[in-house]
Amino acid sequence: MLTAEQMVAAQKANIETLFGLTQKAFESVEKLMELNLQATKAALSESADNAQAILSAKDAQELIALQASLMQPLAEKAASYSRQLYEIASSTQAEFAKVAEAQGSEAQQKFMSVVDNVAKNAPAGSETAVSMMKSAVSAATNAMETVQKAVKQASEVAETNFHAMANQSTPTKTSSRKR
Repeated sequence: MLTAEQMVAAQKANIETLFGLTQKAFESVEKLMELNLQATKAALSESADNAQAILSAKDAQELIALQASLMQPLAEKAASYSRQLYEIASSTQAEFAKVAEAQGSEAQQKFMSVVDNVAKNAPAGSETAVSMMKSAVSAATNAMETVQKAVKQASEVAETNFHAMANQSTPTKTSSRKR
Protein backbone atom coordinates (compact mmCIF):
# COMPACT_ATOMS: atom_id res chain seq x y z
CA MET A 1 0.00 0.00 0.00
CA LEU A 2 0.99 3.62 -0.47
CA THR A 3 2.57 5.43 2.45
CA ALA A 4 1.73 9.00 3.42
CA GLU A 5 5.08 10.17 2.02
CA GLN A 6 4.38 8.48 -1.32
CA MET A 7 0.94 10.08 -1.50
CA VAL A 8 2.37 13.54 -0.71
CA ALA A 9 5.10 13.04 -3.34
CA ALA A 10 2.53 11.94 -5.91
CA GLN A 11 0.33 14.95 -5.13
CA LYS A 12 3.33 17.28 -5.38
CA ALA A 13 4.27 15.78 -8.76
CA ASN A 14 0.67 16.19 -9.98
CA ILE A 15 0.64 19.85 -8.94
CA GLU A 16 3.99 20.46 -10.67
CA THR A 17 2.62 18.83 -13.83
CA LEU A 18 -0.53 20.96 -13.65
CA PHE A 19 1.49 24.17 -13.29
CA GLY A 20 3.77 23.08 -16.13
CA LEU A 21 0.78 22.50 -18.42
CA THR A 22 -0.76 25.80 -17.36
CA GLN A 23 2.50 27.55 -18.25
CA LYS A 24 2.50 25.88 -21.69
CA ALA A 25 -1.11 26.94 -22.24
CA PHE A 26 -0.28 30.55 -21.37
CA GLU A 27 2.75 30.47 -23.68
CA SER A 28 0.47 29.30 -26.49
CA VAL A 29 -2.06 32.04 -25.76
CA GLU A 30 0.78 34.60 -25.81
CA LYS A 31 1.98 33.27 -29.17
CA LEU A 32 -1.55 33.40 -30.53
CA MET A 33 -2.05 36.96 -29.31
CA GLU A 34 1.29 38.00 -30.81
CA LEU A 35 0.38 36.38 -34.14
CA ASN A 36 -3.01 38.13 -34.19
CA LEU A 37 -1.46 41.47 -33.23
CA GLN A 38 1.13 41.19 -36.01
CA ALA A 39 -1.54 40.20 -38.54
CA THR A 40 -3.78 43.09 -37.49
CA LYS A 41 -0.95 45.64 -37.68
CA ALA A 42 0.09 44.36 -41.11
CA ALA A 43 -3.52 44.39 -42.35
CA LEU A 44 -4.08 47.98 -41.19
CA SER A 45 -0.85 49.19 -42.77
CA GLU A 46 -1.52 47.38 -46.03
CA SER A 47 -5.12 48.59 -46.13
CA ALA A 48 -3.95 52.20 -45.91
CA ASP A 49 -1.33 51.64 -48.62
CA ASN A 50 -3.83 49.81 -50.84
CA ALA A 51 -6.48 52.50 -50.39
CA GLN A 52 -4.00 55.19 -51.44
CA ALA A 53 -2.91 53.13 -54.45
CA ILE A 54 -6.53 52.56 -55.50
CA LEU A 55 -7.36 56.26 -55.11
CA SER A 56 -4.37 57.21 -57.25
CA ALA A 57 -5.38 54.91 -60.12
CA LYS A 58 -5.72 56.95 -63.31
CA ASP A 59 -8.24 54.79 -65.17
CA ALA A 60 -10.41 51.67 -64.86
CA GLN A 61 -7.79 49.42 -66.46
CA GLU A 62 -5.15 50.45 -63.91
CA LEU A 63 -7.68 49.95 -61.10
CA ILE A 64 -8.52 46.42 -62.29
CA ALA A 65 -4.82 45.52 -62.63
CA LEU A 66 -4.12 46.93 -59.17
CA GLN A 67 -6.97 44.96 -57.59
CA ALA A 68 -5.75 41.76 -59.26
CA SER A 69 -2.20 42.36 -58.02
CA LEU A 70 -3.48 42.82 -54.45
CA MET A 71 -5.32 39.49 -54.34
CA GLN A 72 -2.29 37.15 -54.60
CA PRO A 73 -0.42 38.56 -51.56
CA LEU A 74 -3.67 38.42 -49.59
CA ALA A 75 -4.09 34.69 -50.31
CA GLU A 76 -0.45 34.03 -49.42
CA LYS A 77 -0.78 35.93 -46.14
CA ALA A 78 -3.95 34.07 -45.23
CA ALA A 79 -2.22 30.75 -45.88
CA SER A 80 0.82 31.86 -43.86
CA TYR A 81 -1.42 32.91 -40.97
CA SER A 82 -3.18 29.52 -41.09
CA ARG A 83 0.15 27.70 -41.04
CA GLN A 84 1.40 29.69 -38.06
CA LEU A 85 -1.87 29.16 -36.23
CA TYR A 86 -1.68 25.44 -36.92
CA GLU A 87 1.94 25.31 -35.70
CA ILE A 88 1.01 26.97 -32.41
CA ALA A 89 -1.90 24.58 -31.87
CA SER A 90 0.13 21.58 -32.96
CA SER A 91 3.09 22.31 -30.68
CA THR A 92 0.77 22.88 -27.72
CA GLN A 93 -1.09 19.65 -28.43
CA ALA A 94 2.24 17.80 -28.70
CA GLU A 95 3.36 19.12 -25.30
CA PHE A 96 0.09 18.09 -23.67
CA ALA A 97 0.22 14.65 -25.35
CA LYS A 98 3.79 14.11 -24.18
CA VAL A 99 2.82 14.88 -20.58
CA ALA A 100 -0.30 12.71 -20.80
CA GLU A 101 1.70 9.81 -22.20
CA ALA A 102 4.33 10.13 -19.46
CA GLN A 103 1.67 10.37 -16.77
CA GLY A 104 -0.16 7.35 -18.17
CA SER A 105 3.02 5.31 -18.30
CA GLU A 106 3.91 6.28 -14.74
CA ALA A 107 0.41 5.45 -13.50
CA GLN A 108 0.57 2.04 -15.20
CA GLN A 109 3.91 1.30 -13.54
CA LYS A 110 2.58 2.30 -10.12
CA PHE A 111 -0.55 0.19 -10.63
CA MET A 112 1.52 -2.82 -11.69
CA SER A 113 3.65 -2.31 -8.57
CA VAL A 114 0.50 -2.41 -6.44
CA VAL A 115 -0.68 -5.55 -8.31
CA ASP A 116 2.71 -7.21 -7.73
CA ASN A 117 2.58 -6.25 -4.06
CA VAL A 118 -0.92 -7.71 -3.75
CA ALA A 119 0.26 -10.86 -5.52
CA LYS A 120 3.15 -11.30 -3.09
CA ASN A 121 0.85 -10.93 -0.09
CA ALA A 122 -2.08 -12.90 -1.51
CA PRO A 123 -3.20 -15.95 0.42
CA ALA A 124 -2.32 -19.38 -0.89
CA GLY A 125 -4.64 -20.61 -3.63
CA SER A 126 -5.30 -17.16 -5.12
CA GLU A 127 -2.63 -17.47 -7.81
CA THR A 128 -5.27 -17.92 -10.54
CA ALA A 129 -7.12 -14.74 -9.55
CA VAL A 130 -3.85 -12.78 -9.37
CA SER A 131 -2.79 -14.16 -12.74
CA MET A 132 -6.15 -13.17 -14.25
CA MET A 133 -5.83 -9.68 -12.78
CA LYS A 134 -2.31 -9.28 -14.21
CA SER A 135 -3.52 -10.54 -17.56
CA ALA A 136 -6.41 -8.05 -17.56
CA VAL A 137 -4.08 -5.17 -16.68
CA SER A 138 -1.69 -6.25 -19.43
CA ALA A 139 -4.51 -6.42 -21.98
CA ALA A 140 -5.77 -2.97 -20.94
CA THR A 141 -2.24 -1.57 -21.23
CA ASN A 142 -1.85 -3.05 -24.71
CA ALA A 143 -5.22 -1.68 -25.78
CA MET A 144 -4.33 1.78 -24.50
CA GLU A 145 -0.98 1.70 -26.32
CA THR A 146 -2.76 0.68 -29.54
CA VAL A 147 -5.19 3.58 -29.20
CA GLN A 148 -2.33 6.01 -28.50
CA LYS A 149 -0.49 4.80 -31.61
CA ALA A 150 -3.64 5.11 -33.73
CA VAL A 151 -4.25 8.66 -32.49
CA LYS A 152 -0.62 9.57 -33.13
CA GLN A 153 -0.80 8.15 -36.68
CA ALA A 154 -4.07 9.97 -37.37
CA SER A 155 -2.52 13.22 -36.14
CA GLU A 156 0.51 12.70 -38.39
CA VAL A 157 -1.74 12.02 -41.41
CA ALA A 158 -3.81 15.14 -40.63
CA GLU A 159 -0.65 17.23 -40.30
CA THR A 160 0.74 15.90 -43.59
CA ASN A 161 -2.58 16.62 -45.33
CA PHE A 162 -2.67 20.13 -43.85
CA HIS A 163 0.84 20.89 -45.08
CA ALA A 164 0.10 19.48 -48.54
CA MET A 165 -3.09 21.54 -48.77
CA ALA A 166 -1.31 24.68 -47.56
CA ASN A 167 1.48 24.19 -50.10
CA GLN A 168 -1.05 23.76 -52.91
CA SER A 169 -3.01 26.85 -51.91
CA THR A 170 0.03 29.13 -52.10
CA PRO A 171 1.57 29.02 -55.56
CA THR A 172 5.17 30.10 -55.73
CA LYS A 173 5.93 33.63 -56.79
CA THR A 174 7.72 32.46 -59.90
CA SER A 175 4.69 30.50 -61.10
CA SER A 176 2.38 33.45 -60.47
CA ARG A 177 4.71 35.73 -62.47
CA LYS A 178 4.71 33.40 -65.45
CA ARG A 179 0.94 33.74 -65.88
